[in-house]
Amino acid sequence: MDFQEKIDELTRKKQVKKAAIASIVGTSIEWYDFFLYGTMSALVFPKLFFPESDAYMGVLQAFITLFIGFLARPIGAIIFSNYGDRIGRKATLVTTLMLMGISSTLIGVLPTYDSIGIYASILLVFLRFLQGIGVGGEWGGSVVLSIEWSSKKRRGLMGSMTQLGVPIGLLTSTFVVTLCMSFTGDSFESWGWRIPFLISILLLCVGLFIRLGIQESPEFSKMKKEKREAKQPVLEVIKEHPMKIILAALSRLAEQVPFYIFTTFVISYGTEQIKLDKQFLTNSVLLVSVAYLIILPLSAYLSDKFGRKKMHFIGSVVTLLFAFPYFYLFNTGEPNLVVLAIAISGIGPGIIYGPLAALIAESFPVHLRFSGSSIAYQSSSIIGGGIAPIISLFLLHEFGNTTPISLYIILCCIIAMVSVSLLFKGSEKGQTKQNDHQASRII
Repeated sequence: MDFQEKIDELTRKKQVKKAAIASIVGTSIEWYDFFLYGTMSALVFPKLFFPESDAYMGVLQAFITLFIGFLARPIGAIIFSNYGDRIGRKATLVTTLMLMGISSTLIGVLPTYDSIGIYASILLVFLRFLQGIGVGGEWGGSVVLSIEWSSKKRRGLMGSMTQLGVPIGLLTSTFVVTLCMSFTGDSFESWGWRIPFLISILLLCVGLFIRLGIQESPEFSKMKKEKREAKQPVLEVIKEHPMKIILAALSRLAEQVPFYIFTTFVISYGTEQIKLDKQFLTNSVLLVSVAYLIILPLSAYLSDKFGRKKMHFIGSVVTLLFAFPYFYLFNTGEPNLVVLAIAISGIGPGIIYGPLAALIAESFPVHLRFSGSSIAYQSSSIIGGGIAPIISLFLLHEFGNTTPISLYIILCCIIAMVSVSLLFKGSEKGQTKQNDHQASRII
C-alpha cells in the first residue's frame, strides 16, 4: 500500500466513524420526537385534545392521531427517496432532521382544546403528519449511508447504528418525560408536558452540526459520477421489485407490532385497566430501551457471521413464545412481575431489529437502494406498529381480556417468518451472493 492509498484508507475509516455517529445521533433525535408523541398519546393527549370523548374514545382518538404519523411515513419515504437516489443521501438526511425537529417543537407550543376547540386537534394531527413524513425519509437515508460506507463483511453491524436510534430515542424521550413529571408534579398535564417537545429544537441543532460534517457515500458518488442514477427511482423500484417491497415490509411485523404494544399500548392499558402508576410504567418502559441497546448491535454482529435470516427467525420465535407469558405477568399488577415482563419483552424484537437494516437494504441494487429500503420499511408502519395500539385497544374492548392481543402478536410473527423465507428463497447466503453479483454488474 503506497502513501496515497494509506491516506485514502485513513480518510475512509474517518468517514465510516462519522457516518456511524451521524446515524446514531440523527436517528436518535428523530425517534425521540416520534416516541415522545406516542408516550403523550397515552398520558395526556386524550384529556387535552379530546376532552369531550369518554375514556375509551379519548384514548382511541389519541392513538388514531398516533397512527396518522405512521400513515405519513410511506409518503415521506416516497418524497425523499426520489431525492435520495438522485441528488444524494446527505442532503436528504439534513432536510428530514429539520422537518422532524421543527414539527415537534411546534407541538410544544400548540394551544389545547380548551383554548381553540377542534382546531387544536386538527393542528395536532397536521404536525403529527409532518413528523411521519420526516421519519419516513430518515430511516432509508441513514441506513443506506451507513452500509455504503462500511465493508460488506460488516454491513449488519454498521446498519445497526441506525437501529440504535430507536432505543436511544425511546430511552431519552421516556427519561425526559419521567423527569418532567417529577419536577412539575400536578402541573404536568397543564404545562409540564410541553417541555420535552420544546427540547427538540436544541437536539435539532446538535444533529445538524454532526450531519453537515459527513461526506456522501462512495458508492453513490461513483454512481453519480458515472451518471447511472435512476431518473424515477420510486417508480422503477415499484415496477422492478414489487414482491421484495411487500415481503420486506411484512418481515417487520414480528418486531414492530410487539414493540408498539409493549411500549405504547401497555402504558394506557396499565394505567386504566391494571391501575398502575403512570410514572412507574414510563420508568419501566426504559428497560426495553436498555435491552435494545445491548441486543441490537450484538444480533447485527452475529448476523454478519451467521446470516440475517437465522437471526430474524430466532428473534421471531422468542417473541412468539413470550406473547402469552408477557400478559400473564403484566396482568398480575405485581410491580416486580410487571417490571420483569417489560424487561424481557425487548429481547425478541431486539434480535430481529438489529440486522433488519442490512436485511432490507441488501435486497435492492445501489441505484434503487434508498427508494426500495425506505418504501418497504415505512410501508410496514401502516400494517404494523402504527395500527398495533388501535387493534390492541379494540380487541381489549371487544373481548375484555388480553388473550386476543397475544394471538395477534403470534400471528404477526408467523407472517414475518414466512415473508423472510420467501424473501431469501430458502438461502440467505445464496441471496446475498446474488445481490452482490447484481450490485457489481451495476457498478
